[in-house]
Amino acid sequence: MIFLTLEHILAHISFSIVSIVITIHLITLLVDEFVGLYDSSEKGMITTFFCITGLLVIRWIYSGHLPLSDLYESLIFLSWGFSIIHMVPFFKKNTNYLSEIITPSTFFSQGFATLGLLTAMHQSKNLVPALQSQWLMMHVSMMVLGYATLLCGSLLSVALLVITFRKFIRIFDKRNILLNDSFSFAKIQYMMERRSVLKSTSFLSSRNYYKFQLIQQLDHWSYRIISIGFIFLTIGILSGAVWANEAWGSYWNWDPKETWAFITWTIFAIYLHTRTKKNLEGLNSAIVASIGFLLIWICFLGVNLLGVGLHSYGSFTLTSK
Repeated sequence: MIFLTLEHILAHISFSIVSIVITIHLITLLVDEFVGLYDSSEKGMITTFFCITGLLVIRWIYSGHLPLSDLYESLIFLSWGFSIIHMVPFFKKNTNYLSEIITPSTFFSQGFATLGLLTAMHQSKNLVPALQSQWLMMHVSMMVLGYATLLCGSLLSVALLVITFRKFIRIFDKRNILLNDSFSFAKIQYMMERRSVLKSTSFLSSRNYYKFQLIQQLDHWSYRIISIGFIFLTIGILSGAVWANEAWGSYWNWDPKETWAFITWTIFAIYLHTRTKKNLEGLNSAIVASIGFLLIWICFLGVNLLGVGLHSYGSFTLTSK
C-alpha cells in the first residue's frame, strides 16, 4: 500500500512539474527578458527525471519485474527516455533547443499515461507467460528508448521543415503580390521598402545567417540523434526476434506490431541512406524523418488500438490475453 501511494504521488508530482516547465518555455518564447526562468525549467526537468526514475524503481520493487509489461508502464518509460536524453551532458552542452523538443514530448506522454488511461490500467499485473523471460529487459527497453530517441530526432527534422517552408512561403507571397497586382498599393509599398534595403542590409544578412546556422544545427543534431535511435531500434528488433523464437517457435510472425516496427526501421534506414547522398541530405532527409515520426506513433500507440495479435497484452483493453 505504501508503494502504491508513493508511486501515485511521484506520478502526479512529475506531471505537475513538467506542466510548469512547459509553461515556463512558453513564457520565455514570448518574452526573452526572463532569462532566469530558463534555469528554472532546467532544474524542473532534472526533478522530473528523478521523480520518474523513483516511480519506475518503486514499481519494479513491488511488481518483481521491470515495469515494461503494459501500455501504462511503456508510456512512463517513454517519458523517462525523453528526460534521460535531456540529462545527457553531450546533448545539453551543444543544443539549447533540444529541451524545447523534449519538454512537450515528456508532457504529452506523461499526461497521457497519468490522465488519459483508466485508473485500472495503472495497476501492476502479473506477467503473462510470454513475458516471463530475461529478454523482457533487453527487448522492450531498447525498443522504447529507440522510440524516444527517434521521436526527438524526428521532431528536430520537423522543426527544420517548418523554418524552411516558412521562408519559401514568404518569398512566394512577395512574388505573387508583384505578378497579380501590378499597380497595387502593395507593390508601391514593396518598392519603397526595397529602397531602404541598403540601410538594413547588415541586420537582414545577420538574421539570414542565424537562420542558416539554425537549419544546419537542426539537420546536424537530427542526424546524430536519429543514428543513436536507429541503433537502439535495431537491437530491440533483433532481440525481439530471438525472444519470439524462444516463446513462439518462430523468429518472425508478421504480427501487426512486428510489421509496423519493421516499416519504421525501413523508413529510418532510408533516412540514413539519404544522408550518404549530398544531393538528398537536408530537406529531403528531413521529409523522410517526418514520415518516420508518424510511423513511430502508429507502431507504438496505433497498433495498440486494435488490441489484436501476439502483442495484445500492450493494448488499451483491461484484460490480459
